[in-house]
Amino acid sequence: MAISAKLVKELREKTGAGMMDCKKALTATDGDLDKAADWLREKGIAKAAKKQSRIAAEGLCNVLVDGNEAVVFELNCETDFVAKNDNFKALLDEVGSTILNSKASNLDEALAVELNGKTLADVLVEATAKIGEKISLRRVARFTKEDSASFGAYAHMGGKIVSLTIIDGVDEEVAKDVSMHVAAINPKYLDPSQISEDVIEHEKQILTAEALNEGKPANIVEKMVQGRLNKYLKEICLVNQPFVKDPDQTVEKFVKANKGTIVGFTRLEVGEGIEKRQDDFASEVMSQVNA
Repeated sequence: MAISAKLVKELREKTGAGMMDCKKALTATDGDLDKAADWLREKGIAKAAKKQSRIAAEGLCNVLVDGNEAVVFELNCETDFVAKNDNFKALLDEVGSTILNSKASNLDEALAVELNGKTLADVLVEATAKIGEKISLRRVARFTKEDSASFGAYAHMGGKIVSLTIIDGVDEEVAKDVSMHVAAINPKYLDPSQISEDVIEHEKQILTAEALNEGKPANIVEKMVQGRLNKYLKEICLVNQPFVKDPDQTVEKFVKANKGTIVGFTRLEVGEGIEKRQDDFASEVMSQVNA
């Protein structure tokens, strides 16, 4: 039978499940609203949908390499306890290999990739129902390199931080050394040419206000600001940073000494940019006692 948009909308409002899941449920139950709601519950979809408003700021990142292709991604859950669970780690590997073997280059494309006849989006809904926490794929990026370049892949703390470098003219070991540096120091840019004028102007305004608040004479503030700005720009650029394994030389000098050129890099850290929920367990316990 034909399933109307009104009926799908009504089931969605009742269960919180996605539009496509609601349509599937109604199709499977010949448009019976109550049976469709039960169908969603039986599949674990309704339960998983209720968890979608929760904050998933824990989890793991991963970086996978296959020849001249590499993917970097972040898979989130709600607690660090689940992130250490073998089921979650197995899901991380399965999601990663599925994305790597596809042509997906961003989050939307990755969620649409099929795994065992289901989209990754549906697989994650099922994982949410099975594991009991919101499981979400947050960031996905694909990188390609030339034959003359090497990927440097590095995972820190089991995947709490991952980094990937692309360096032309060097072997994998050198590229990985630079990836370790990226994971540890977290550079924002490859070199000063990548920094926009807006960022530079914003930093200049902050440094100017800072110098004036220190009581510095106006006639020397401009020179002070320029000096501090140059120092800051060096600190946030990978090529200018003291190499973490040998602070006596910059990253650029280390790479050049190995006859290489840095092409690019990326770094992911679990939960960065997410406003994490702050649990007050003492208050929670007291609220239960006083209930």
